[in-house]
This record gives sequence, C-alpha cells and structure tokens, in this order.
Amino acid sequence: MEKLKLGSKLPKFTGTDQLGNEINSEHLNGKRVVVYFYPKDNTPGCTAQACSIRDSFSDLNEKGIVVIGISTDSISSHKKFGDKFNLPFSLLPDEDKMISQTFGVWGEKKFMGKTYDGIHRTSFLFDEDSTLKCVIDKPNTKDHGNEILKNYGF
Repeated sequence: MEKLKLGSKLPKFTGTDQLGNEINSEHLNGKRVVVYFYPKDNTPGCTAQACSIRDSFSDLNEKGIVVIGISTDSISSHKKFGDKFNLPFSLLPDEDKMISQTFGVWGEKKFMGKTYDGIHRTSFLFDEDSTLKCVIDKPNTKDHGNEILKNYGF
C-alpha cells in the first residue's frame, strides 16, 4: 500500500453520493477539496469524525472547501448514515475498493489480534490546483473539522 504523495494531483474518480449527486473529481478543479477515507458507517470513531466535519461545515464551506467522505459501504448505508446524522457533505461508496486503492489507503490492518484488509482512516487535502498539500494519517475523529481548517491555514 503506497499512499498518494504530497504534490500529487487529485486522482480521477466518479461516483454517486448518498443524495444521488454525481461526483466527478475532474469537475473539482478550482476548489479546495478534502477527500477523507473512513472504515465504516455508524461506528463510533467514524460517526465522531463525520459529526465533527458536520459541526465545522459552515466554516469549511465559507472557505470554499469541498468535503467528500469515502468508505466501502453501499450507497444505501451512506444514505442512512447521512440522514441519521444530518451530514451536509457527499459520502461516496467504494464497494470495489478502486478509489481506496488509488489513494493507497486500502491494506492490511490489525485489530484485537486479528489481521484483515480494510481502509486506513486518512484525509487528503488538495488545493485549488488539485495538488495534494497535506495528508492527515491519523485524524482526530472528535475534532477533524477544525483539524482540516488548521491544515489549510485557517
């Protein structure tokens, strides 16, 4: 698993978010974009992270930052998760793991003595030129919204 490196361009990907909106990374040029990968909808850490971003969303939006959350959950799971916690940003399904593999966040993990493959919680911050400016390898799930703003210099 080799993660995207600083200075890389935003990889090409497309998908349909939990609200039925088509997301195409090629249409995001000119905007600051956060692509954050998380393991699973409706789990404690992932819920804390999503709610932290939700709580900071007006500040993120004011600064022109587009947020896209990605996990391998289905679109219906994302819809329930987004509705339950009133998430105002896109959640993309990556059931075939192609986006996760492109970003280099799919790989071996260990939990409670077991080894398995899964998404490594990671956030990628791109500038208006679609250039990767920051990678947050171990996001603070309870304060990730502010962490994003800080790493953009706000």
